[in-house]
Amino acid sequence: MWRNAMGRRSASCIIAAVVLTAPLLATAQMSTKAYRIGWLGHGSGSAANPSVADFRQGLRDLRYIEGQNLTIDYRYAEGNVDRLPDLAIELVRLPVDVIVTSGEPAALAAKRATRTIPVVVTELGLDPVKAGLVASLGRPEGNVTGLATQSEELWQKRLALLKQVVPRAQRVDVLWNPANPGNANCVEEIKTAASALGMQTSLFEVRDVGALERAFPLIAREPPDALVTCWDSVTLANAKLIADFALKHRLPSVAPLREYVEAGALISLGTSLPTQRRRAAYYVDKILKGAKPENLPVERPTQFDLVINATSAKAIGVTIPPTLIVLADEVIQ
Repeated sequence: MWRNAMGRRSASCIIAAVVLTAPLLATAQMSTKAYRIGWLGHGSGSAANPSVADFRQGLRDLRYIEGQNLTIDYRYAEGNVDRLPDLAIELVRLPVDVIVTSGEPAALAAKRATRTIPVVVTELGLDPVKAGLVASLGRPEGNVTGLATQSEELWQKRLALLKQVVPRAQRVDVLWNPANPGNANCVEEIKTAASALGMQTSLFEVRDVGALERAFPLIAREPPDALVTCWDSVTLANAKLIADFALKHRLPSVAPLREYVEAGALISLGTSLPTQRRRAAYYVDKILKGAKPENLPVERPTQFDLVINATSAKAIGVTIPPTLIVLADEVIQ
């Protein structure tokens, strides 16, 4: 009797131990599972470039560590958007658990390459609904979701800021990349905003740094009242080159992101790219934990920073109104 009771008791203890430890084992298995993410960008770079560095930090904050529970496969078009479809297909064939894209061309290429692998889009200068990436911001209804980086009303505000600094401005020259779908939208917004403020626009195509350097003499030949830059991997990678040209020819320059002002442009009004990139990791985390892209609304930025470069203002001989200094989120001295 005693032996039978002890046997039953031991068996009960073993069963209880298995029941109690099973969830812990399952959790351990989940935490050690290695996920694979594809990164697709139309610019050039490496794992150390700002876009990826910010995204990787966001992943680390969520306890995803490359080499342990995460692998990231990077694909860059090196400025040649025609390569993006093939690069997107490469990621699909690996396969990866999620594709994260930087910029509109990469986002569109990823969407066309797969209808099943989740795609998280970032750094969009174009409305994702108008671009055909999602059905609506609130209900994407497909395998694509992410972050809408820009707001269509911002160019009205940016050029209005320019008018406060240069009230007599009548013509602005615009640097844009026609290979970027978001830049076509940027140009239309600038033309509409400029017209409303009584200004004319001249457009200069900059598909690569060579085209940018060829545009400079043409702009210098008939200097505008200001230089305006659309956000693109080409112009962002060459922000200092653009700023140096503007400073040399004493041109007030307006841009959509603080990175341009840090390089020497006069004024920017836009969202924080580092914050947006880190936020993309949140979407990846949700998807890896089972959420479907169609149930994750696309986020629009709610905060836009006004950044002014006071050093550049002094160099080109313009005075920033005190009212703008007060409104600025940052003044670079």
